[in-house]
Amino acid sequence: MCLEFDGQYYYVVEFLHVKPGKGPAFVRTKLKNVMTGLVIEKTLNAGIKINDVRIERRPYQYVYQDEMGYNFMDQETFEQINVDKKLIRGAQYLKEGEICDLVVHAESDTILFVEIPMIVTLEVTYTEPGIKGDTATNSLKDATVETGAKVRVPLFINQGEKIKVDTRDGSYVERVKE
Repeated sequence: MCLEFDGQYYYVVEFLHVKPGKGPAFVRTKLKNVMTGLVIEKTLNAGIKINDVRIERRPYQYVYQDEMGYNFMDQETFEQINVDKKLIRGAQYLKEGEICDLVVHAESDTILFVEIPMIVTLEVTYTEPGIKGDTATNSLKDATVETGAKVRVPLFINQGEKIKVDTRDGSYVERVKE
C-alpha cells in the first residue's frame, strides 16, 4: 500500500492501531519514502484523511541517449519514452540494452524515477597497467569503464577486463571471469 502524505509518497512498512484506555484511538506507523528510501515514524490520529496512491514498477529496456535525454523501450508494446537524466539513479553506469525499472505514479502515468540494476557488469576501457605481484594490498587505482564513468579498482585490474560495479555508490565489486 502506498500513501500520499505531506506531498510525498510513502510505503507503509509497519503499523500498529493503539486504543488507549483514555482518549481517542490512533495509529503508530513506520513509513518508507518512495523517492529517498528514508523511513520515518509517524503517529496518525483517528479521522485524519490520507490519500492512497498506486505506484507501479514497469520493466523497460534502455535503448540510447540523445540531446533530449535517455530513451527507454517498453518490452511488451515496443513504445519508446524519453526520461530526463535527473530521474535516473546511477545514470553514469547505464549501458544500452540494460533492463531497468521505471517507478510510475499509475493514475497520472508520471515517472517518479528510474532504478537501474544494483550490480552491473562493465568493461574497463582505460586504466594504468597492473604490476605483477600487486594483489595483496588494498590499494586502488582509477579506471574508466565503457559508459565513461570512473571507478576505483584494485591494482591487478587491466584494460579490457570486465568488472562488476555497485551502481548505488560506484564501487568495485569483483572481476568477472569469462
